Amino acid sequence: MAGELRIEVVAALPDRQVILPLRLPAGSTVAEAIEQAALERHIPDFPIDTDRVGIFGKVCGLDRQLRDGDRVELYRPLEADPKEVRRQLAALERSGGRS
Repeated sequence: MAGELRIEVVAALPDRQVILPLRLPAGSTVAEAIEQAALERHIPDFPIDTDRVGIFGKVCGLDRQLRDGDRVELYRPLEADPKEVRRQLAALERSGGRS
């Protein structure tokens, strides 16, 4: 059907992921896809941060219109700052591997 989009909404925890296929009307947005996915029913403890969403690995806004085949991804907050982890590893190497 020309007025319908097939998309997926995806979220993952360290031990589990959920991929929810949806059919939405043409012109639907990322926000509408997230709402329709009702993710809280599938992963109740998933921290939905509307500033951390994207399509195929590229962060986007909630108002972005979807295209057929898009994969809406909800990203978890990082547990550690990657830059800080690299600094700590470099310091550990400089000290000869001793903590």
